[in-house]
Order: sequence, then C-alpha cells, then structure tokens
Amino acid sequence: MSRETATILTNMCMIYDNQGRVLVQDKVGSNWCGVTFPGGHVEAEESIVDSTIREIKEETGLDISDLKICGIKDWTYAQGSRYVVFLYKTNKFSGQLQPSKEGPVYWVDLKELKHLKLAPSMAIMLEVFLRDDVSEHFIYQENGVWKDSLK
Repeated sequence: MSRETATILTNMCMIYDNQGRVLVQDKVGSNWCGVTFPGGHVEAEESIVDSTIREIKEETGLDISDLKICGIKDWTYAQGSRYVVFLYKTNKFSGQLQPSKEGPVYWVDLKELKHLKLAPSMAIMLEVFLRDDVSEHFIYQENGVWKDSLK
C-alpha cells in the first residue's frame, strides 16, 4: 500500500503593524469569498516561504520578510487527498499597498476583524494565528461525520 497522498499546498500570512492593525483582503469572485488574510498556492519547485512572499507581493504589493510559522490548517477530501494551508505572520513589510484581481486589501484594527464579513472558517483560523497553544486547525471525517479540531 502506498503512503503517498495527493496534496494541495497553500499559504496565508497575517501581516500586522505595531498599531494593533492587520492587513486583510476582501476576496471576491472565488468560491471562498469574504475577508481573510492574503495568500495562495505553492508552485512546483517553490519553497513554502518563497511562495508566501510571492503571493503577498502579487496580492498586496508589499514585500514581506522575517516570516514566522504559526500553524497549519488542513483537511481531507472524501477521495483521500488533502488540502494544507501553511499559516505565517510577520510585521516586517515595505512597499506600496495595492489591490489585486482577487480583491481589495486594507488595514483593519485586529479587535474589529471578527465583526467583518469573514470568509468561511476564517474566525476559527484566527485561533491558530493568535493563540500560542493552538498550532493546527484540522477538519476530517469520522464515521461519515465531518469534525473540526477547534470546535
């Protein structure tokens, strides 16, 4: 039996400033709409960190550095494949903020973030970004019932 699993690798980054604000993207035109942190897919022959730096540049116009991994979100599909999101945060950035075709980007007070129209599961993912005692948000099936490690 093969131990290989088809896996989609993605990333997301919480960029924060020293004034209590975080950079968000209001995703439009996708099957995962709403306010979220920017990020995207890992390309072939690209490291996870490099993919995060590239995606943030493409989606926000900012150059980021000194990324700290704070956890992962992952789930399984019925056919056995997986979807993994590597979650990073940083307060090291430069450049001019600009929107992308994926949606506008703007700064918001972290305390106000949960009151916005968040993308599905984003409120739960914030637990991984913000809590030191949580490092994974895992969604899986057990006896045909979907379960969530953080609920």
